[in-house]
Amino acid sequence: MTAGVAISGTGMHPFGRFEDKTTTDMGVEAVRAALSEAGGPTFQAAFCATVYAGVAAGHKVLGALGLTGVPIVDVEAGCASGGAAVMLAAGAIRAGQYDTVLVFGIEKMPKGIIRSSFFEPWREEAGLAATPAYFALRAQRLMRESGVTKDHLAHVTVKNRMNGLDNPNAMFRKPTTAEDVLASRVVCEPLHLHMLCSPNEGAAAVVLQRADLAGTDAVTLSAAVLRSHLPGSVLGEATPMSGIDDTAILPPSTLAADAAYEEAGIGPDDLDVVECQDTDAARELLAYEELRLCARGEQPGLLADSATARGGRLPVNVSGGLLSKGEPLGASALAQVVELTTQLRGKADARQVPGARVGLAHTVGRGANAAVVIVTQ
Repeated sequence: MTAGVAISGTGMHPFGRFEDKTTTDMGVEAVRAALSEAGGPTFQAAFCATVYAGVAAGHKVLGALGLTGVPIVDVEAGCASGGAAVMLAAGAIRAGQYDTVLVFGIEKMPKGIIRSSFFEPWREEAGLAATPAYFALRAQRLMRESGVTKDHLAHVTVKNRMNGLDNPNAMFRKPTTAEDVLASRVVCEPLHLHMLCSPNEGAAAVVLQRADLAGTDAVTLSAAVLRSHLPGSVLGEATPMSGIDDTAILPPSTLAADAAYEEAGIGPDDLDVVECQDTDAARELLAYEELRLCARGEQPGLLADSATARGGRLPVNVSGGLLSKGEPLGASALAQVVELTTQLRGKADARQVPGARVGLAHTVGRGANAAVVIVTQ
């Protein structure tokens, strides 16, 4: 019989810029909070999600707490690193290998445009690898195929920045207007500066336990899935090229979502709240169709109906998303899981989604890794 998995503790270090703290410092705060909330359980393994923190980063965090000795594995899957770590931890519990596993994500990102060793040098020299150009190609295609306009992209930023007002862990906690978003400088057409998230710093942690060991405040981890892109996906996260028709190739987010829905035994209509990748404003709208929240081209209708706003039919990124929080890569997916757990516990204060019982977290990372985590009450 497969063991059920529960989230029994969560912890966050706020996202932002913290010049006086190291990556380890932030990780220690998040891990300490998660373990405390879970009642101080003994864990048999730990998975640390990070992209930029270097060799044995997880060991440094747990070493500072005097908690080494267990297996500690660093996990890197770009922005989806945290989701990948949750998948590994949940799988180990379901397989009966461990009863309690600590999962945490840490990052201290360099300022400016996200760069990585994923791309070959010629791609960077040709301007195909710098993230704004790559995001812009996808946004242009979305606009051409779906009727999405610049006003819609601005709307996403306005929505998420408004949600971020009530999140004490968000980097940006000021409202904005569509006019202000469109008045910010164009980074790469059609994306303006305020339509892009800011790489930053932060940490998040969760304690996963065999369900029968978890306390009454725990929520159920119903699915944790990671998928990568299929060959031929030309405008995915991996290869921003053109000239090949890939419309029949499912993107990795859809592969992950379909598998997660099946694993959880639910469908997109059962969701109460969603945290999805909004590295840029268009990325959130792409996620709507990739996660099957709407059919292709229906994003403008969802925005017009305020369906994805707080108070709407399916609130998306009530935490403020990456557009408000910023993105420390290794920590971003785990922060989504922390937010959903808080929502399902009914403890999200002003940003609470009334009656939330089913939540989905989604991240997309370099190499076209897509992670989907579903939590249920």
